[in-house]
Amino acid sequence: MRAEHHADPGKENIMRKAAVLGLGIIGTGLVRNLVRSGHEVTVWNRSERTLPREVGAARRAPTIRDAVAGQDRVLVCLTGPDAQREVYWGENGVLASVAPGTIVADVTTTDPGVSREVAEAMAERGASALDAPVFGSRNEAWEGQLDFCCGGSREAFTAMKPTLEPLAATIHYMGDHGSGSAMKLVGNLLVAAQMASLGEALSLAQKAGLQSEAVMGVLEVTDYSSALIRGVGKASLARDFAPNFYLRHMLKDARLIRDFARDESVPLPVTSVIEALYQAALNAGLGDLNASALHEMMFAQAGLGSKKQ
Repeated sequence: MRAEHHADPGKENIMRKAAVLGLGIIGTGLVRNLVRSGHEVTVWNRSERTLPREVGAARRAPTIRDAVAGQDRVLVCLTGPDAQREVYWGENGVLASVAPGTIVADVTTTDPGVSREVAEAMAERGASALDAPVFGSRNEAWEGQLDFCCGGSREAFTAMKPTLEPLAATIHYMGDHGSGSAMKLVGNLLVAAQMASLGEALSLAQKAGLQSEAVMGVLEVTDYSSALIRGVGKASLARDFAPNFYLRHMLKDARLIRDFARDESVPLPVTSVIEALYQAALNAGLGDLNASALHEMMFAQAGLGSKKQ
């Protein structure tokens, strides 16, 4: 069992301040666990957002400049490259506000090239950047069980690691700038592939008249099972598509994977089809549901309807 993180009274002035920019599903979880571990946390979001009671101790900053001022550790959690360019390069953005010596760990799922651009711009200001995207969703973020994949200098990684530990199940150093973002896209390719194949399998099982509980009884124990198959399988059979990771974000990631693979001259014929499926699901109005709502569209295409089985 993973130990709980508690503040050490003897270290209250050592690396106990941090800012978090971006308060979506993952960002809110980051704030919660930084607060729980004894950090003094300052937060900023592009739009007004109500924070859960558990993170009420965080200080809201009206601007990025105000959030970053006086911080030597900053975490950024945004929706992708467009948001990054606005938050870093915008007027009074991170690059205009960051102090020399600051380390910024960016957990955004993004293009590795953008991560390298951020790192170069930060270095010009005497600061350091880590691309540090995460695997995990709502529950993992809330419970401090995210898996971090970090790219950047070994020195910045070592210095930032104590701030990441209360947020993480595992922390991986992948190499130079951009390598964390590259690993995130490699992993999300597998997520997208499992999601699509699971939808096809569940469609076929239901159409063949197999009972949902019996199907999951097999899928939970076989050597081809996974945490995604076990968790998402049950939820999809129950027609539960409450968002933990928005479908529209999965489509965004599929596009990032496509562009990354093109830059690396790697053909991805299967992933290209999956991207098209997610585009169709978005067009069907499923973008604000969970990424597994792809299965809702697949079930309909199989003539299964939307009622619970």
